[in-house]
Amino acid sequence: MQTIQPKRIGRNERVLRGRDGWWYLGPSGIARLTAAHLTAQGDLTDAAARFLTERGLRKARTCRVYQLTVLTSTDCNLGCGYCFQNTGQDPKGGSRPPRIEHARLTSETIGTALDFTGARMAEGGFEHLSITLFGGEPLLNPRGCRELLARAADYGLVGAGMISNGTLLTPRVAAQLAELGLRDIQITFDGDKEQHDVIRVQRSGGGTFDTIVNNMAMVSQAAPIHWNLRINLSHDSYLGVDRLLDRLAERIDPARCNIALAWVGDLGIGYSNGLRHTGDVAGLFVQWYRRAMDLGFGVSRPSASEVCWTCYYRDGRYGAVISADGTLSSCWETAGRPDWQVGTAADGYLPSAETEDRWVTCVSQYQQTEDDSVRSTFQDTLHAALLDELSAAGRL
Repeated sequence: MQTIQPKRIGRNERVLRGRDGWWYLGPSGIARLTAAHLTAQGDLTDAAARFLTERGLRKARTCRVYQLTVLTSTDCNLGCGYCFQNTGQDPKGGSRPPRIEHARLTSETIGTALDFTGARMAEGGFEHLSITLFGGEPLLNPRGCRELLARAADYGLVGAGMISNGTLLTPRVAAQLAELGLRDIQITFDGDKEQHDVIRVQRSGGGTFDTIVNNMAMVSQAAPIHWNLRINLSHDSYLGVDRLLDRLAERIDPARCNIALAWVGDLGIGYSNGLRHTGDVAGLFVQWYRRAMDLGFGVSRPSASEVCWTCYYRDGRYGAVISADGTLSSCWETAGRPDWQVGTAADGYLPSAETEDRWVTCVSQYQQTEDDSVRSTFQDTLHAALLDELSAAGRL
């Protein structure tokens, strides 16, 4: 009997071994396969390739909405030690790690950013715009958030999201932003309350878990916000995930939430994640996703690749990241750092020769302690098992 090997078919296609067969992940969709659809090397047979092509699953995805990320403030009221916007650790061992330079979005910079955005949209043939409010903590400048969304309506704004730590959220502010187009907010947790309150702390000291959950519960009553709940996983936080899911389901309607488990990367600023990409840890990820689905939370299906429209393409054709001072970065995780700037909203992108070493993607600056093959095997194992769970739950 031939032994079929799981395989990555180029950048945008994967074949994974599932519980009861095989999964095909393509640029435009997912399909279940049997061994008859694959060669011994894990490639698609000619017949399977034709079928998937006819179904449109192998067609490259296109981005029809320009993706703009704007930092309304580079300041943050929290002091998370692993944050990519830190420039080192607190030399005194406290909760105030040195951070990127202070900047606050002004009306003038909003005008410059939207002029830049309008020109890029016209150049790329985009008629619609999506905005992500980012920081620092964006709600340290709520006026900037409101003004940006209000003025973006003239540029075909079709929706907006915000990445916030949740400590400054109020029903009034959320309702105002929702009226201007805000649809979802990403909130991060670092394990359950016990772990979270040690890791995600105020810069003045003290935990944040209860404040965040209470704010979410109140906002849920006042505005039609959808919650993207990111659970950061490290050796410090992973033991609290089961209890965290139960606790969140008790306070927030799971039907309005999506759960995403996220590995905390090592940026070389004095923090290193001791969690390893092993089969046992992959099993824990699957257990947590299964529990989330049982509680009624949304869980996103795996994709063939994790291409970010904003930073993957080096010419910024599909989106841009603009800091509060009007400087351009290739991705969120270099915003606010002078040595990673790739231009300004006023003058546009620098020549490609000057940005070659500055154009980084979402994860390319992370320091890896494990081989690519180990991390790829972990991801394939996790995604195959997650597809099995989603299928069993009727969510595919």
